[in-house]
Amino acid sequence: MRRNWAARLRHITIDGLRAVVLENERLRVTVVPGKGGDVVEFLHKPTDTDLVWLSPQGLRDPRDHLQGAADDVAQFVDHYEGGWQEVFPNGGAPSEYRGARLAQHGEVSGLPWEYEVVADSETEVAVRLHVRTRRLPYLVEKVFRLRSGTAALEVEGRVTNESDLPLHAMWGQHIVYGLPFLRPGATIRLPEGVTVIPHESAIGPGGRRVRAGGPWQWPVVPADGGGETDLSVVPERGTPSDIVYLTGFDEGWYEISGDIGMRVEWDARVLPYLWMWQELGASTDHPWWGRAYTVGLEPFSSMPTDGLAAAVANGTALTLDPHETKELRLRAEVLA
Repeated sequence: MRRNWAARLRHITIDGLRAVVLENERLRVTVVPGKGGDVVEFLHKPTDTDLVWLSPQGLRDPRDHLQGAADDVAQFVDHYEGGWQEVFPNGGAPSEYRGARLAQHGEVSGLPWEYEVVADSETEVAVRLHVRTRRLPYLVEKVFRLRSGTAALEVEGRVTNESDLPLHAMWGQHIVYGLPFLRPGATIRLPEGVTVIPHESAIGPGGRRVRAGGPWQWPVVPADGGGETDLSVVPERGTPSDIVYLTGFDEGWYEISGDIGMRVEWDARVLPYLWMWQELGASTDHPWWGRAYTVGLEPFSSMPTDGLAAAVANGTALTLDPHETKELRLRAEVLA
């Protein structure tokens, strides 16, 4: 029965893409199965605050935007609306694995997923999404669940190797924050004992926030060019872009807070790294043109953002035995 109260579902179309809205008294979460199963809205209703970043180019149907020069980075960037993506089996830059060329953050973030409703009552709503990768033999599934009266989205993920061979993968949750939630001075909290591994080189032409080398102890780390950088405080617009990898989690959680906050909890045995991506308006060429002010806090199985071949080489890639399934539970809750 259709409801306008308690937990409820809506099936809608956004920019030609099928989407489903999970809603209760405190949250409205919009998921787009037609484009990667992306979360494109995470709205805290009492304060009318959307926590995920929306890129200036907005949501685009990949089927309708084929005019640009094709390459393995543009496949992701040309259709990147911000929000929250599932990343599997390749994280970061294009890579080649056992003869399969994998695009930026490919494959599942660019594929249409199937979905079905698995719970629809006043107490909870849930949808199950699934997709099969095209270049590697994987099945990826996830359930989004929202319970009445809570400000928390629960996610249950599964990846299955459908072949008779052992295979590698990278698995991540590409969660990025932006306006109106993310502002200079917002703070990031992590468990005690986390260390910071800088990316090997700068990711933008304007320098970087964290000196190469390390690992360093969170949150105050050596700054590039001297001095120190406090990574727990979101800086002003125009600060250099950077990416670092955080590890050493006994428990997987972080909190990012301004006027309100978000707490994300996950199984750090499956995703032992947290990628911290900072694009704060300093990149004035393609693809950001100075218009991006966003911080990503992204639980990941592996590092670095150089793709699957690099993660295999450094021993951080997931290994899935023949027909093995790995499972992940994640919870994202608004703190207000």
